[in-house]
Amino acid sequence: MGSSNEARLEQARREVPPRRLAKQIALASASCPVFGREGYTRASVDALAAAAGVSTRTLYNHFPGGKADLFRTVVTWTSTEVRDAQLDRLHAVLDPGRPPRPEDLERDLVALARAFIDLMTEFPDHFALVRHIHAEADHVPADVLAAWQDAGPVPVGRALADAMAALAEAGLIDVHGDAALAGAHFTALISHSITQLSHYGVRPLPRADTDRLIRGGVGAFLRAYAAR
Repeated sequence: MGSSNEARLEQARREVPPRRLAKQIALASASCPVFGREGYTRASVDALAAAAGVSTRTLYNHFPGGKADLFRTVVTWTSTEVRDAQLDRLHAVLDPGRPPRPEDLERDLVALARAFIDLMTEFPDHFALVRHIHAEADHVPADVLAAWQDAGPVPVGRALADAMAALAEAGLIDVHGDAALAGAHFTALISHSITQLSHYGVRPLPRADTDRLIRGGVGAFLRAYAAR
């Protein structure tokens, strides 16, 4: 797992003067909703500076790479927050040291799916950024995309693969020799329809619809990965 935001902030406190660090945090915080609303391509440096109440010169003083540098900072920070929340919920529901009873497996997978889906409403600014990243992938710098993946999706995918492997070792599912793919399929089946229909949480679905899609996704996953 990558560094937590607390660890990064502590390191920054050691390396960056307090007033400069406070200004960088303020700039990143003010920029997050602008990027979430406008996307990477349409968000101008002027608009980002105005949102933070500073000049464009000040923005470049703190983020020499300009918009790309600032976007990388915002995406990495929010991805780390969501990653930590996802891992906390994953470990709370699927503890590798205490696999669920066979009769409780579907219940626990549904609970995990709900916990993951609820993050879209708990971290709306982050998922607005992700929506724009997918829509503008050909315009977002490659190193920014890599930073986003490394901060969030990659470690979460790895942890979910470990959880699937543990379920397989307990004889609860059959991952067919690829726990990482099983984890990817679980994520896709529980979230794809909800993500698309809600536009990454911008227009949340009625709870009954969300529950129906989650249960359908978990059911499909268990039919595909039923233990032999």
